[in-house]
Amino acid sequence: MLFDILTLFPGLFSGVFDESIVRRAIEAGIISIRIHNIRDYAEGRHSITDDAPYGGGGGMVMKPEPIFGAVEHVLGSQGQQTVAEAGARVILLSPQGMPLTQQMACELSRQEHLVLVCGRYEGVDERIREHLITDEISIGDYVLSGGEIPAMVVIEAVTRLIPGVLGDPGATFEDSHMEGLLEYPHYTRPVEYRGWEVPEVLLSGDHALVVQWRREQALRRTLERRPELLRKARLSERDMEFLRSLGADV
Repeated sequence: MLFDILTLFPGLFSGVFDESIVRRAIEAGIISIRIHNIRDYAEGRHSITDDAPYGGGGGMVMKPEPIFGAVEHVLGSQGQQTVAEAGARVILLSPQGMPLTQQMACELSRQEHLVLVCGRYEGVDERIREHLITDEISIGDYVLSGGEIPAMVVIEAVTRLIPGVLGDPGATFEDSHMEGLLEYPHYTRPVEYRGWEVPEVLLSGDHALVVQWRREQALRRTLERRPELLRKARLSERDMEFLRSLGADV
């Protein structure tokens, strides 16, 4: 997969992808990441990329010309074809976007090319939204100074779901949110630490009991921390019986 990042501050990405899973995916040739400075596509001696909003108001708005130019250069279209015809998803990182979910990350992991546009200031000219981008994504209901950190989050979330990136192909199957539930608790050595012991079922060697315990713990944790997720989770009759035993209304 190819990630193209369009940003006014390319230095923010320095070192971010030089460690851990993303670095290994790059070294294995599974993904490629290219970073583009939007200022390189601005016209004029001063490479201006923002201007005051029509109608007044505080802050500055990112101009359409540099972003259109950058995206078209990345896609090799120069206006000769539409974004859809170029076969890429052009994503604006913005607090107005659809919330990033595990399901969305799974969908994006099946793409071959993602272009991530990092918004700044008060936002972007609306014509960018209307005529250039294909998706608008938010990483939460709060405001950051720009889309660079959200772009990093998207790349991390998507990369680990691409086949071949993680050593264990099944490592993501039980992640939080994969099935609409939060993940169950994990334990490792030592068996006892400061008087706190690992649950006996995990030491039993009974695989069926372990699976049942983990499922029940995932249900319990979701009910306690994110009960709204249960409305969309895939629940069996046994799951619902267990939740009702905890006082849930399902």
